[in-house]
Amino acid sequence: MGHLVMSTGSMREAMRLLTAVERTPEQERTLAVVRERCRTVDGRLHAQGIDLDVSVAQALEELLDGTVSAAQGPGYHHALHALIAPHFSDPHDLGDWRRQSWFWTVDEELSRAGLPARLAISQILMSGPPVRLPPAGDTTPWMGTFPTELAAEFTAAHEAVLDRVDPEVRETVEAFLKAVRFEAEEWASTDEDRRPRQDTMFFWCA
Repeated sequence: MGHLVMSTGSMREAMRLLTAVERTPEQERTLAVVRERCRTVDGRLHAQGIDLDVSVAQALEELLDGTVSAAQGPGYHHALHALIAPHFSDPHDLGDWRRQSWFWTVDEELSRAGLPARLAISQILMSGPPVRLPPAGDTTPWMGTFPTELAAEFTAAHEAVLDRVDPEVRETVEAFLKAVRFEAEEWASTDEDRRPRQDTMFFWCA
């Protein structure tokens, strides 16, 4: 399936970069970094023998211009990730996962143990991008978001059912809890007037 990472930051700032009619000098500097990141991803994919119909660099320009040309393609997802990344920090490595379906199995068992469906890991991980994109056309890359303000609720709900699930499921949940618990503690310790700057947990798997 791919390698999964979670980071935290301001999705609002990232979307402003995407939708701005007239960009500020700071936004233009950020966009220069994003363009370079997209070219780097294209180079890495090419080295792996993967040449996209719509390159990541081209996909970025199409997203910025609002002129998406393809009905399908992973380049748009890679481009949006490159655009979001400068606005996010504190990356948490959640490991390599072979199958998306494993998370459905995890959530089925957690649900039987009493976990609310709206806090299911699979729904969060696969909630999709914050803007509409053409489908990637494969199982990866994919992304999901979750409000940081709900990190404490996520943590408490999962901790409450951990002792009632299979050890393999528990191991998966604990990998997520370590990262989400950290963000819950950071949110609680941050002054209220600063919290909007760290408002979203972003999950990326590629």
